[in-house]
Amino acid sequence: MAEPRVALWRVRREFRGGAGVHGVDLEVGAGEIHALVGLNGAGKTTLMRLMLGMLRPDSGEVRIDGVPISEVGSARWAAVGQLVEQALAYGELDVRANLRLASRLHGVSRRDAATMADAAIDELDLARYASVRARRLSLGNRQRLGLAAALQHDPTMIVLDEPTNALDPAGVILLREAIVRRAAAGAGVLVSSHHLDEVARIAHRISVMNDGRLIGSLDPGAADLERAFFALVHADDTERRAA
Repeated sequence: MAEPRVALWRVRREFRGGAGVHGVDLEVGAGEIHALVGLNGAGKTTLMRLMLGMLRPDSGEVRIDGVPISEVGSARWAAVGQLVEQALAYGELDVRANLRLASRLHGVSRRDAATMADAAIDELDLARYASVRARRLSLGNRQRLGLAAALQHDPTMIVLDEPTNALDPAGVILLREAIVRRAAAGAGVLVSSHHLDEVARIAHRISVMNDGRLIGSLDPGAADLERAFFALVHADDTERRAA
């Protein structure tokens, strides 16, 4: 049986005041789109940062393709694509230069980086902005640039935190298609979102997070996902208050 693209076992990271992630088990398999949903402050971004080595867990284990995160080498990290919290771009560089630089940081050759950037510009409809400096982009187009940088090198593991933020409907559709293509090619995708109906269109699994813990799952094909989501969160809040 193939190793999950990423696996977390009993991962815990707590901050002063009690916020954080409290003993989470989660896996994302090859070819799987796994959605993570929760209210603001539920711990989704912290979990993703732990998964990407941006934070170290207090306890538990994170593995990338079966390898403990402390032993993951540069070649395997080069096959990861991520956009967590906000798109990173150099304001004085234009869109094409930012994309070429991002691919070079993933170990892509100079020649391939140029080809890759042009393909990413086409995929996320950035052609009219290819020569525009990043600092002059709207929030939506800056987000498209960040997503293009995260996806252009065809990563085998993709982690996206609220990727549809600031995107217009056309951008949401382009992103949806790009994610589905990469999952079909074998990438494991974890995507957080508060747009339940949107992630349900592409997700194979939806996990619900509340107060730093996974509290249940939702069926992507079920009707009235929002009602089911709030019922899970309300039941968990009520149980914790009673305890």
